[in-house]
Amino acid sequence: MEELDLKELFTIFWNKKTQIILIVAIFMVIGIIYTMGFVTPVYTSSTTLVLATSSNSSNSDTNSITTTDVTLNSKLVSTYSELVKSKNVLRQVKSNLNSDFNEQEMRKNITVTSVKDTEIIEITITQEDPAYAAKIANEIAKVFTQKVAEIYNINNVHVVDEAEVSSSPSNVNHAKDVVIFAFVGIVVAVMYVLIVNMLDTTVKTQEDIERMLKIPVLANIPYNTPEKGGKR
Repeated sequence: MEELDLKELFTIFWNKKTQIILIVAIFMVIGIIYTMGFVTPVYTSSTTLVLATSSNSSNSDTNSITTTDVTLNSKLVSTYSELVKSKNVLRQVKSNLNSDFNEQEMRKNITVTSVKDTEIIEITITQEDPAYAAKIANEIAKVFTQKVAEIYNINNVHVVDEAEVSSSPSNVNHAKDVVIFAFVGIVVAVMYVLIVNMLDTTVKTQEDIERMLKIPVLANIPYNTPEKGGKR
């Protein structure tokens, strides 16, 4: 019985293959239009900082990084992450670049992450202009380093990698979007076929009669379509 049901289900979908292909194609076209025309591309640039004690002294004991230094730097990671997005830092960046960005909006576009079990901080900026994103990221790193020296009177923040201009948007992936819309199209097509089949109460085969009336079919009369110009 289960094999028969699967066979019937396959037949139903096969008979509706044109509609299924059409629905999937429509959703793929919608996906292309959406990603091409309605998604504003934004670019991300990241700069990496490391917390490490530095000293100009020639004494080897002074130049060495102690366990206390490492512990202190690890505890400061979360504090520094909040300091990066502070008004003090952003206003100084705004002044240095002669920019007029909105501080609240800029704060939303800044992501500060710390690599687990390390003293590395990554500052990521998201903007519509890739060059502007890189410039903001590098200036924030510069100002942040200066503010740490002023506030804590220590020089333990160093730039590892400066932000570079991104060549591709971070929020646009045409292939991924088309695949997602195609999957949605398949789901919609399957639902459409199943609903249409449930609402279709017409009798199409001998098995339909036997299943509905619970009686066997003893005989059937074939219907022959007359040839053009001929008789029935």
